[in-house]
Amino acid sequence: MPEQQPITRFSRDEFIKRINDQAVWDVIVIGGGATGLGVAVDSASRGFSTLLLEQADFAKGTSSRSTKLVHGGVRYLAKGDIRLVYNALDERAIMLKNASHLVKSQSFIIPCYSWFSTVKYLIGLKLYDWLSGRFSFGSSSFFSREKVVHQLPNINAKGLIAGIEYFDGQFDDARLAINLAQTSAAKGGVLLNYCKVAGLQKENGKVKGVLAIDLETNKEYKLSAKAVINATGIFVDEVLKFDEPNRKPLVRPSQGIHLVLKETFLKSNNAILIPETRDGRVLFAVPWHQHVLVGTTDTPLTSSSIEPVALEEEIEFVLETVRTYFSVTPTRKDVLSVFAGLRPLAANNKNTNSTKEISRDHKLLVNTSGLITITGGKWTTYRKMAEETVNKAIEVAGLAKGNCQTKKLKVHGCTTTLIEGHLSVYGTDAAGIKELIKENPLLNKSLVSHLPYTEAEVVWAVRYEMARNAEDVLARRLRILFLDALAAIEAAPRVIELIAEELRFSEEWKRLELAKFHQLAYQYLPNLSNHTTEPYNRNQQPADGKIHSFN
Repeated sequence: MPEQQPITRFSRDEFIKRINDQAVWDVIVIGGGATGLGVAVDSASRGFSTLLLEQADFAKGTSSRSTKLVHGGVRYLAKGDIRLVYNALDERAIMLKNASHLVKSQSFIIPCYSWFSTVKYLIGLKLYDWLSGRFSFGSSSFFSREKVVHQLPNINAKGLIAGIEYFDGQFDDARLAINLAQTSAAKGGVLLNYCKVAGLQKENGKVKGVLAIDLETNKEYKLSAKAVINATGIFVDEVLKFDEPNRKPLVRPSQGIHLVLKETFLKSNNAILIPETRDGRVLFAVPWHQHVLVGTTDTPLTSSSIEPVALEEEIEFVLETVRTYFSVTPTRKDVLSVFAGLRPLAANNKNTNSTKEISRDHKLLVNTSGLITITGGKWTTYRKMAEETVNKAIEVAGLAKGNCQTKKLKVHGCTTTLIEGHLSVYGTDAAGIKELIKENPLLNKSLVSHLPYTEAEVVWAVRYEMARNAEDVLARRLRILFLDALAAIEAAPRVIELIAEELRFSEEWKRLELAKFHQLAYQYLPNLSNHTTEPYNRNQQPADGKIHSFN
């Protein structure tokens, strides 16, 4: 067992005290997703006084709803975007080094049903290997038909010619988000969840801070800063309109959904890349936490929601595509959970509903007021985006120059020591959870019989990871809601009891919290018609009525 890192006092109460004591911040970051957290790590590690404000929980939105891949983007390579792929592959290597407890190499197999596609994919993936250079996660190779069937027992063998194996990275997105928050805190950063920015403070036309509301107490804070950074993902336009009410939208939301199945549908440690969906995009089936994650879609929308809901057409699209490639095909009743996320694609000026026409790269801009906005991109490039953003803040706000530290900065929990079982994602913090169990063996009880998560992890999440409610624990700290919605519903009463004990919440809070969580969890079930609870956003519609897929 590796030596346990000292536990940073990662406490919401402590951070509230800090914001009362700090007169002016060097940097205020709005948004607690991948990009905002990356900026908070970069800024704090350069020695700047840094405050991050998130209106919900860390990684509540898009950043917890990815395909869990750390990758250069095979599809981008096919489209000829060499620079984007090269930069992402470089960042992939940095993530593996600095978050080795969360990032690992994953084998992918592309089943090929023609010799032309076999040759095309092999050549393309050899280029992918070459771009990876000495940081390759593994070399791509040709697989015979027989070897593909052996490696993927549930593949549809009818018409199968061969396969190509290649390697990319896999990780747990929401857990990395929490670890980034802890890393920033260890460097002096202050990070608050459930604290909404309701406006900007300006002097002589320049942004000088924010107006924030603590959503737990409804207390308002007027917070001054030398630099304010808008990293709110799909909500960047809301913050931009605080500054310029009449400006045109910067981002275009695009919805992607994922279905979660039992691991028996894949029967393999290899992932599958389905290279040709009916709209010419790709789909993944990836082993994740002893389940199979299948997705995703790419459906342009006209509006954003903090809790998007999978559209009926999207669910059927994914199942229909999977049925073509699997010999034992899943039905709706086999889906354990379905979750949706919105990607903040940097919009262009074309009048189009096709997400193929919208940039997958990031955009960094500065308003005349000095408000800095970073949007677009993906998890793999979060660190580089943060570096560019803090460099821009130094320039715009006249901060003392400091070199970026994050290329070599280890993320909280990082270890190269092998940790067995599901606690491996905690890295060095696994020792702390085991110590909790040693102190109170009753906490070793499983939350649900068929999953490995224990009551000790709930206590740990509340004490040391700033979890405030059942959703924080079951969706993002333990991932149960994303893996098996019915299991999350089963676990919720005990989780709520443990949270209430830790935070001294009332019986009334427990009653309301259970009802609130049930309303949320039923949205993750694939057949809502079996339940009377209405989802938050049932009327959400795609911009063009069509369903698309992406990688």
